[in-house]
Amino acid sequence: MNRITKILLPLFILSLAGCGFKQSPEIATKAKVDILNTEKAFAKMAKEKGVAEAFYFYAADDAVVRRGEKLVKGREAIKTYYRNWPYANVELTWEPDYAEASADGTLGYTYGTYQFSAIDKSGKKIYDEGVFHTVWKKQPDGTWRFTWD
Repeated sequence: MNRITKILLPLFILSLAGCGFKQSPEIATKAKVDILNTEKAFAKMAKEKGVAEAFYFYAADDAVVRRGEKLVKGREAIKTYYRNWPYANVELTWEPDYAEASADGTLGYTYGTYQFSAIDKSGKKIYDEGVFHTVWKKQPDGTWRFTWD
């Protein structure tokens, strides 16, 4: 095998291998719509059934949420975290402003704004608003679950 062949053959093989992984833009577009709809359903559930139930329902088994400087890892730990929240009269609302999906339709993200209000342990009303960013992963059953929030 000559020197040129040794260089070009691996490149040619890699280019052929990559051809099988290209996806149509329709796959990403459908995933983007599905992710937006899932994010909106997630926000609706949080408003109607509570934050703990919604975060538990929409979390992937290996999901991670960052709250302050703390990482809460895993679906069960997320459920426990929210069930032990030291707040009453919690109102958490959010709206996605943007969504994007991978070309193969298996990963995506959203971002937007949120508003949070509650009563803390001392009886003081607290309020916060800001920007959220959520990473979504398509599950084997076709549903979308967040892996990072």
